[in-house]
Amino acid sequence: MTRVAAIDCGTNTIRLLVADLREPGASGPALTPVTRLNEIVRLGQGVDRTGRLDPEALERTMTALRSYAATARELGAQRTRFVATSATRDAENRADFVDGVREVLGVEPEVVTGEEEARLSFAGTLLGVGGTGDGPERLVVDLGGGSTELVLGRRAPEAAYSMNTGSVRVTERHLADGVTPEAERAARDDVRLLLDTACATVPVGRAGELIGLAGTITTITAHALGLSAFDPEALDGARLTVDEALASCDAVLHSTAAERESWGYLRPGRRDVIAAGALVWSEVIGRVVEETGAAGRPVAGTVTSLTDILDGIALSMGRSADAAGPDGVTGAPETPRD
Repeated sequence: MTRVAAIDCGTNTIRLLVADLREPGASGPALTPVTRLNEIVRLGQGVDRTGRLDPEALERTMTALRSYAATARELGAQRTRFVATSATRDAENRADFVDGVREVLGVEPEVVTGEEEARLSFAGTLLGVGGTGDGPERLVVDLGGGSTELVLGRRAPEAAYSMNTGSVRVTERHLADGVTPEAERAARDDVRLLLDTACATVPVGRAGELIGLAGTITTITAHALGLSAFDPEALDGARLTVDEALASCDAVLHSTAAERESWGYLRPGRRDVIAAGALVWSEVIGRVVEETGAAGRPVAGTVTSLTDILDGIALSMGRSADAAGPDGVTGAPETPRD
């Protein structure tokens, strides 16, 4: 076993996974988690408007990162990989962030492309529910704060596309003043145009299964299941019909502040962007149903996976994520991404 530390820094959250990675040829799960940590730091605050990382957001993120570095050292991590995604990709001053990460962690941070983000997310799902790679083609959707990845395949990605949209970006562009009919219409038009481009690259009509990742989708699923708190065992692998998923999206999109505050599965740092996330997820579901229906086999619903890009990052430190096998992780993640 090799103990690894994987860090995923997205637009809304920064997460740490310390896990034991199985050596090639050994038996047992590919990853055995030791600890998972999640902090909402909103690194992407204002990036869509200014093109720069905000100094306060940078400081919040570095504070969390210093804590993660201490945890990884205390737990004896032998390898570390730090991956930054949408907000950092877009920022003019990302060098300031990269330099800070290098100083704290002592490793070279990676600002990955949207396609690499999609590949790592796909690899993570193969460690979780239904990850045999022997079933129908799966469309994996990683809905984050700044970007949304669509990746199609069985045991490895066959087509992938990263859309420049997510819960934080749509909130800042369209819904910062609330979900009015006009704002909702503009947001949906924006997402639909992006989906037109994505579907020209990713043939979503071939999908036999729709798998959703990250905090927006776990929230939608928790709402649909009527949970009182975040419950990994109930959420990981949970299946919703299309009608159930879309009804939950609509309820979350049009929820009141008091309702969002009462949901024990929705963390405070996600309450102000969850409506936008629900809108994006509803548009993705609608497009997938349309495309698969036109192909004569509409998807029946959605599957929620709690293994995602963070697990893919951890796995990549031992062997290629593209070659990931179906053997799973022990212990479902306790906190979702973005």
